[in-house]
This record gives sequence, C-alpha cells and structure tokens, in this order.
Amino acid sequence: MISTDGTSHHSPAAPHVGRTLVRLNGALDFAAAPALREQLIDVLHRGPDLLVLDLSHVSSCDTAGLAVLIGTQRRARLLGIAMRLAAPSLPVTRALRSTGLHRNFTIYPDLSGAFAREQHEPVISALAPAIPAAVGQSRPLVPGPRPA
Repeated sequence: MISTDGTSHHSPAAPHVGRTLVRLNGALDFAAAPALREQLIDVLHRGPDLLVLDLSHVSSCDTAGLAVLIGTQRRARLLGIAMRLAAPSLPVTRALRSTGLHRNFTIYPDLSGAFAREQHEPVISALAPAIPAAVGQSRPLVPGPRPA
C-alpha cells in the first residue's frame, strides 16, 4: 500500500505472479506528488507485468496528482508494463473527466475487473459515478456509407 501522506506499505495483493496492486490513500496532490512519484517508479522497476492502482480511497486530486498518474503510465509503457486504474473515487473521477484524461487510461469500476480482464481486450472507461445518459451515449467510431 502506498499512502499519499508519504508512508509506504507496498504489498502485491493479486494472487497471480507479475501482477501488482498499489492502493493509494489520502490526497493525490502537490504535497504528496514527489514522494508518490518516486515510490511508483520503484514499483515499476520491480518489473510487474500488470500494475493496478486502486484509487478508491483518494480523498482529493489536483493537477500534480494527475501528472503523477500520467508519468507513471508513460514509464510503465516504456517498460512494457500494463497499467490500469481501479475504482476511482469521486474526486479522481471528476479530475479525470474534467481534463479529458479518462480517455488516456484503462479504468475499471472495481479491483476484480481490473485483474480479471486480459490485456488484449478493448479499453473501456468505466468511471463511477455514472454520468447522464445524454453524455454517455456512444457514436460509431467508423462512419457508415455516405449517400451517393
């Protein structure tokens, strides 16, 4: 577990080899960002195949916190590690949605979903709480045939 107040209690919580769960607690903000960044880099250098960040107990999130998430994802990709966000709290959900960053992460509504899905499955953003239906309606990614 990695607490954003500077204490670190990392323990792989997933039963599969190569999968690491990191639970973030407290504020994901400017004050916590430097220490958290270093702790997450250390976790990445241990070489898991999958890193899941549990965001369910994050009480607040600012731009410095989002920068840590973005930087961690970038480093993970360079190292060939899949990174997923699980169960983002309401403050994290709001920060990700308001910046449009929710489209850049693989996000699951719960931990079991983050660990159960295979890496080759399509990425689905599943942020909680639900957004109004009008905003959440999907459009086809590939346009249909054009009329002649």
